[in-house]
Amino acid sequence: MRLTIAGPIIALMLGSVAAFAETVTVEAVPITEWKAVYGRIEARDRIPARARLGGTLVSLKVAEGDLVAQGDVLAEVVDEKLGFRLSALDAQAGALGSQLVNAETELKRGEELLAQGVTTAQRLDALRTQVDVVKGQLAAVAAERQVVEQQAAEGVVLAPVAGRVLDVPVAQGAVVMPGEPVAQLGGGGIFLRLAVPERHAAELNEGDAIEIEGAAGAVAGRLVKVYPLIENGRVVADVEVADLSDRFVDARVLVRLPVGEREALLVPETALVTRGGLDFVGIEGAGLRTVVPGARVVVDGAAMVEVLTGLKAGDAVLAVAPEAGEVGHE
Repeated sequence: MRLTIAGPIIALMLGSVAAFAETVTVEAVPITEWKAVYGRIEARDRIPARARLGGTLVSLKVAEGDLVAQGDVLAEVVDEKLGFRLSALDAQAGALGSQLVNAETELKRGEELLAQGVTTAQRLDALRTQVDVVKGQLAAVAAERQVVEQQAAEGVVLAPVAGRVLDVPVAQGAVVMPGEPVAQLGGGGIFLRLAVPERHAAELNEGDAIEIEGAAGAVAGRLVKVYPLIENGRVVADVEVADLSDRFVDARVLVRLPVGEREALLVPETALVTRGGLDFVGIEGAGLRTVVPGARVVVDGAAMVEVLTGLKAGDAVLAVAPEAGEVGHE
């Protein structure tokens, strides 16, 4: 059985509803045009922790995903040749020490002989020079030993920044060369990096609000950097998001960018009523009118719906649609 209500009755009922319902005058308002792109969660600084010494990796203290502080020991590299060099320098220092003792003894004897008038001052000067030479050789050996000790100390690989370990490309027991990365660290904070088609470059401005689609819903962000270099037809931009998780670096996230504005006719979401698969709004003094709704937007905290067809600027729309029992249609 179909319920049919004549047009005058519909108008009469809507008129009684309109007497108690608030009306909204439809006007063309500017709305933001959004572009959906994918962004990547990246660390602000990606710095490799490199080995300063070539040798064997005898200790590896970190794995992918570990959190480290700046200066933490990540690994240790040992060059066995440095131990042999230290032993050789110690032996050389011992021999020079013996020579120094002998030279100082000769110098003391020469001073006694000069006091007795047995030797010459020239001979005494030669003995003093010999003592100074041996002392200089000992100092050189000590300095060289410090250099070798410093080289051995550089076998300890330290974390250059605080952050998360992203990659460990080596294994314990491997042979590494000077400058070879032992671990890749991500630090300096986490942000979103976007690659936007260059046709939208002119619409991107630092400070623009960005919407990020997350598991818990949309999250607000801010465009903090637009890079001037266009690569492969795309503009690179950075987005700052509060409390962005760094659990997965390089993860892709759906982002909506403001790329322009256009005018649209908006009505409150409560003004729409759907019956028989069609969408209607109530017009003050004119009954129901069929419309084609578009996207839903939020304006100043109010849920609004864009109307593509069926309304024009200046129409007075009922802010709350009539109930299903108030109005019928054939």
